[in-house]
Amino acid sequence: MIRSLVVFSILLCVKTLARVFYRFDPLWLRSVSDDQWDEMRLIVVLHHTSLLDVLYFGLIPNRVLWRLATRGVAPAASVTLERPIVGLAYRTMVKTVVSVTRKRDHTWQQLMEQIGPDAMVIIAPEGRLMRGNGLDKKGRPMTIRGGVVDILRAVGDGKMLMIYSGGLHHIQIPGQKRLPRIFKTVHARFEMLDVEAYNRDLLERFGEQGFRQAVIDDLGRLKAEHCPPTGFPEDQYWSLEPEAF
Repeated sequence: MIRSLVVFSILLCVKTLARVFYRFDPLWLRSVSDDQWDEMRLIVVLHHTSLLDVLYFGLIPNRVLWRLATRGVAPAASVTLERPIVGLAYRTMVKTVVSVTRKRDHTWQQLMEQIGPDAMVIIAPEGRLMRGNGLDKKGRPMTIRGGVVDILRAVGDGKMLMIYSGGLHHIQIPGQKRLPRIFKTVHARFEMLDVEAYNRDLLERFGEQGFRQAVIDDLGRLKAEHCPPTGFPEDQYWSLEPEAF
């Protein structure tokens, strides 16, 4: 319980600082009811451009932050967790952080074992950061990795919050030592989907053999359709921010 209280306090600090130093312009693709927040089991962040994606906690209701502190599970790259300051910060963002190697090895199995019936999982399905040239650290295109399929199966039911990020390169670009810029606008679109219905729909259409690729393709489609481009003109946005925020 002590760890959960510490994590929750840190999440509240992150949310407060995000609200103080950044302007949020969230676009909800459909309305969200209170019971959907209570049923949420999975947070998916598409368009992973910065470790500062934690700024989106500024738009998460406090009761969801509490669940992250008490039941949250998140994979994190071992190279990130090995960094002295960033690694410590990421280890205190949810209840359980599992160091993974981005390979389907024992570290991934350890993550799967942490996803119990009450767990709330947060994941960036691309699994690595987009650099300033639009590619990952090794110069490869940013694509959806298959690990998210395992997580969808493990979670099984409940709701998943889709965060379609507009990108955070205007705040900080990975690999640059420059301090993050403040007083910028964070653009994102949001949608709440039903995990069981999502899985069932793709299974019925593509079968067990095609399910994995169908999820990868569909998340790629959602990213292309809903992630606002970085630097999107603010006067072309409309916002619908639920009272829960």
